[in-house]
Amino acid sequence: MSKLPHVGTTIFTTMSKMAMDHQAINLSQGFPNFPVDEKLTDILVETAKENAHQYVPMSGLPALLEGIATLTWENYERKVNPAIEILVTAGATQGIFTAIQAFVKTGQEVVILDPAYDCYAPAVILAGGSPVHINMKLDFTPDWEKINSNVNDKTAMIIVNNPHNPSGKILQESDLIELEKLMDKHPQLLLLSDEVYEYITFEQKHISANTRTSLIDRTIVVSSFGKTFHITGWKIGYLIAPENLMVEIKKVHQFLVFCVNSVAQISLAKYLKEVDVQKLGAFYQTKRDYFKQLISSSRFELLPSEGSYFQTASYKEISNQSDMDFVTEMVQKHGVAAIPFSAFYQDHNDQKIIRFCFAKDNETLENAAEKLCKI
Repeated sequence: MSKLPHVGTTIFTTMSKMAMDHQAINLSQGFPNFPVDEKLTDILVETAKENAHQYVPMSGLPALLEGIATLTWENYERKVNPAIEILVTAGATQGIFTAIQAFVKTGQEVVILDPAYDCYAPAVILAGGSPVHINMKLDFTPDWEKINSNVNDKTAMIIVNNPHNPSGKILQESDLIELEKLMDKHPQLLLLSDEVYEYITFEQKHISANTRTSLIDRTIVVSSFGKTFHITGWKIGYLIAPENLMVEIKKVHQFLVFCVNSVAQISLAKYLKEVDVQKLGAFYQTKRDYFKQLISSSRFELLPSEGSYFQTASYKEISNQSDMDFVTEMVQKHGVAAIPFSAFYQDHNDQKIIRFCFAKDNETLENAAEKLCKI
């Protein structure tokens, strides 16, 4: 009998396969198609020739843990102990799964704000918990009244994604204040703060949970080297949490993957000394703005993109079709793949909105825009 009877192939896999089958331009799945920084690939080649191919310590390569601690201090002014408060994971998804398995018990609840990335709820179910899905407002800001009314003594965790996938929105100071009030009211509650797009923000920086002293004692922060350095295929990320929480997380991690790819860890430890993550926002903002300019004459209504590498768009002026039917037709007839927003809702809420990934080279964006403007 299936433990996940309602889970099938993810929408990302479905749309990418559809794009391949129809030779469509794939703006659906969130991965860049441009080259990785040559500095990093040169380091990778150099590292592969070294004695770098055996297990590293379970928590992570000490040099990489030190690099992450430095990165966290430089960007958030948070001092973390690299030996006991950081864990290198096989991608952010594994980190999220591991944290949920460590803390969610049978019969407990986890609050998930929809639209939400699809890895949260299955991990909760596999831990024996119940996902409590709460829809955000129409502008994709948290509905704190609904959230407060759904948190109770059985709620073990709330998951927050900031910057947000799929909407590209970032939480405001007022949201962090409401979150702090909620955590204060419910002392058993843990916060899982998914911040994989933390360095990809535009007009304003996101407010990391790393900066909130009232939250960090009960918070697990999730980060992703894959997203930060557009090396999604490396599948490497990390968690930051206080020692008492990290002890429990490591208990699960050691039996799930034990340790993460040694060559990747050694390479990233070297690379962190040479790269400036603060330049990433400007790089992706140029991509966002160029894509917006290219499809400005289309019939799509573009919604705010404040962070991540996603641009959301309403097609209400184009069609009354369901979003799934619309993206299917868009692939088959117009040669561009996108993600339907209803896939991010437990109740399949259909607002006639789709998501494009603009983390592509200019030629790809130009070719896609030419097709989109003809719809």
